[in-house]
Amino acid sequence: MVIEAQEVNKNENQESANISKKQQKKLAKDALKAARKDEKKQTTENAEPEEDISAGCYGRFNLIQSEDDATSERRKRVFTHVKCLQKGIVGSTVWVRARLHTSRAKGKQCFVVLRQQEFTVQGILAVSEKTSKAMVKFASNISKESLLDICAIVSLTPQRIDSCSQKDVELNIIQIWEVSRAKPQLPLLVEDASRPVTDEDEGLNIRVNQDTRLDNRVLDLRTPANQAIFRLESYVCHLFREALSNQGFIEIHTPKIINAASEGGANVFTVSYFKGNAYLAQSPQLYKQMAIAGDFEKVFTVGAVFRAEDSNTHRHLTEFVGLDLEMAFKYHYHEVMQTIGNVFLEIFKALRKRTSELEAVKQQYGFEPFKFLDPPLCLDYSVGISMLREAGEEVGDEDDLSTPQEKLLGRLVRAKYDTDFYILDKFPLAIRPFYTMPDPHNPKYSNSYDMFMRGEEILSGAQRIHDPELLTERAKHHGIDVEKIKSYIESFLYGCPPHAGGGIGLERVVMLYLGLDNIRKTSMFPRDPKRLTP
Repeated sequence: MVIEAQEVNKNENQESANISKKQQKKLAKDALKAARKDEKKQTTENAEPEEDISAGCYGRFNLIQSEDDATSERRKRVFTHVKCLQKGIVGSTVWVRARLHTSRAKGKQCFVVLRQQEFTVQGILAVSEKTSKAMVKFASNISKESLLDICAIVSLTPQRIDSCSQKDVELNIIQIWEVSRAKPQLPLLVEDASRPVTDEDEGLNIRVNQDTRLDNRVLDLRTPANQAIFRLESYVCHLFREALSNQGFIEIHTPKIINAASEGGANVFTVSYFKGNAYLAQSPQLYKQMAIAGDFEKVFTVGAVFRAEDSNTHRHLTEFVGLDLEMAFKYHYHEVMQTIGNVFLEIFKALRKRTSELEAVKQQYGFEPFKFLDPPLCLDYSVGISMLREAGEEVGDEDDLSTPQEKLLGRLVRAKYDTDFYILDKFPLAIRPFYTMPDPHNPKYSNSYDMFMRGEEILSGAQRIHDPELLTERAKHHGIDVEKIKSYIESFLYGCPPHAGGGIGLERVVMLYLGLDNIRKTSMFPRDPKRLTP
């Protein structure tokens, strides 16, 4: 036994000798560190929990379900919109409901940018006698796009904050509450989706492509530019209604499910209708005219229009918002054409006063101010053809204009007349719908007109045929089954005043006024041959 013990001691001494002094020192250091850690843990477990001085000033709200008892105190709060945070209310304590746009933790501080629609403001939390470390940590862990209720003191900034819309004030946060939490991983960041396209083109940030934007449209709509675009679009509708109502027009509502193609041709959507089929309306055209025959004299409508065209272009949609009008006139269809031109002038004049929205769009997309003449420029179709030929284009007298030719003509008109808005009159009859009135002096042409913005068509209009015999003849010429439009033709058997009108694409007007490159930017939830969601 003694011999065995001596052998063990001998082996241990040999192993100890094999460990370097450096390794021995490290082992001793690790043992000391572990002992201190255990001691600290034991002390923490035995100590009384530290009081959170900010308790009751931060956290997550319970789901708001409109419970009167649970929210009675909160309902007394008066909220201030971010756009109203100005120098005039510095020193005031305000409540704000906004989204967390960005956040940045730095030491014992947390800087946040809060966003309400297109307006942003900086907020600050810092550990102090009134703000706990736990509250600052809570704020720094909130996921972007979460909806928050903030109580804060409005203060002047030490220097201008150019990255926010509210550049001269910031919020010293007193309370911060989560109203609705966004998931941590977002398919796109609103911050990225808001960056100027010049930055994207130069590769200075991660580009958010169009499909990603449209697939996640709810997030994309939160950008300042989109907030502005759709407010301007709403305003165009308002101006259209107001301008026409002031001139004695009334708004009507026409069917969108019809038994025959409105314009003729095959570009209609067929839908199952009980035991048969029906079509989605290509326009409210026939019903506007029937309303004129019903003695309403001046009518307009705002509603969905459907076109089953397999056109995957920057300016075509399969469903868009149509602004349509129809008007009886006394002697010449130019009475109506000039009325429409003046409506556009009212819209353009009013839009250029919406400086904050225009600036929001310009910051992201950039565009040249829209130019127009008063009264609007009106050119005969033949003059437009001559201008194109002088520029080297081969185009026939009775040919329709292609998209590139329209754009070229727009540039030529801009260079010669200094306007982005003009009217082309007297189109060839062969390229217009069956109900278009022929020109009285040249049967190859018609009493029809198109209106253009930045070289792209935004309205197609004409005098309509109000004689049932001529209307029947023209329908047959276009291969339309007159039995399917019998009620339409019969409405003119009882006498109908001469009339004219036009149809406008709302999204295209806004796109071109703002100089945007794609109509999907002005359609909230666009529909095209490849997109049916969201």
